[in-house]
Amino acid sequence: MEAAARFRDVFAVREFRVLFGGFALLVIGEQVKMLALSVLVYARTGSAGLSALAYMAGWLPYLAGGTLLLALADRLPPRGLMVAGELTRLVVCLALAFAGLPIWAMLALVLVTGLFAPVFGAVRNAVLPDLLPGDAFVLGRSLLGVTSASAQIAGLAVGGAFIALTGPEGALAGTAALSGVAAVVLRLGLPGLPARGERRAGTVRATLRGNRELLGDRRVRGLLLAQWLPVLFLAGAEAMFVPYLTGAASAALAAAAAGMAAGEFAVGRFARPALRERLAFPLAAALGLPLTLFALRPGPVAAAALAALAAACLGYNLGLQRRFVDAVPERVRGQAFGVASAGLMTGQAVGAALVGVLAELTTPHHAIALSGLGAVAAALALRRHLTPVREGVESVGAAH
Repeated sequence: MEAAARFRDVFAVREFRVLFGGFALLVIGEQVKMLALSVLVYARTGSAGLSALAYMAGWLPYLAGGTLLLALADRLPPRGLMVAGELTRLVVCLALAFAGLPIWAMLALVLVTGLFAPVFGAVRNAVLPDLLPGDAFVLGRSLLGVTSASAQIAGLAVGGAFIALTGPEGALAGTAALSGVAAVVLRLGLPGLPARGERRAGTVRATLRGNRELLGDRRVRGLLLAQWLPVLFLAGAEAMFVPYLTGAASAALAAAAAGMAAGEFAVGRFARPALRERLAFPLAAALGLPLTLFALRPGPVAAAALAALAAACLGYNLGLQRRFVDAVPERVRGQAFGVASAGLMTGQAVGAALVGVLAELTTPHHAIALSGLGAVAAALALRRHLTPVREGVESVGAAH
């Protein structure tokens, strides 16, 4: 039986500590950047719509970047790509703060540079198994998930404080400084690992070919869908918290972030590897159950508790990570993680749109409840992919 890794085992690896620190700075910096840009756009235009677009602009290009550029995650050295990502953010923040760009140019700059965000994220995830072999990799993924949720909340708080003290331009300059620090830390602290892929075709052609290869593999495709679909319905439900809870929506969203962090921590730390994989299906199926109780129109406190319970079940994803790494060819591992992330980001937007349509046809609380039923149905439909099987059986099944 494989022994479960411990936090001290993971943090004993110096390179992981560097990656972990750089990731925390990245998430905080990205939250501050998008919040400051949103405030800056609103101050100049007075348009709430443009302000909202500015806040989402960094995420909008994820699908295009994931479709066309992900081969770069395997064709270029990992350390150089991560450093390039930080330097790109540094330049963008300084340009937004001090270049005097018109609003359309600001948004265009964020959208164009955002095309490469899936590549920078993919290479970080792909290098993790090289730094943390065995179960330590899954615990490392858990720590990054907990850090992402915590750093997003911290980033909003830091961003608000920065903007109050220095204005949006000062907050953007502060984000540039964070990116500069992260670039130095990554350059000095990570090993110079070689690129794992080959340069036999153009980047776009190689990306499209790699995506077809990954999605054409039944085993990989099933694991990708298992990571995407339950989250799609949860994201759609969370998008309805604002119209349902109005002034109390922020508390429910914060509770969901805390629940996600707690779930990832508990599953990653206390479940042994085999149990973690067996928990993937029941946790995925349970994810939607708290949401169905919104049919009873819970008040703000109960709604926040239900949101936290649902998000805590996102720990099911940790039970899929080892199988996912084993299923994808190493030469396209970075692209595989990029496809997983791009699909997750896109799925959350699709989920928000679909549940929004349901809310128009019914009511927000009924739409949330229906999204819970959708999450349960998705888990049941994907049970075979969410349930671990013996290695020999899985290999034979993947060959057909």
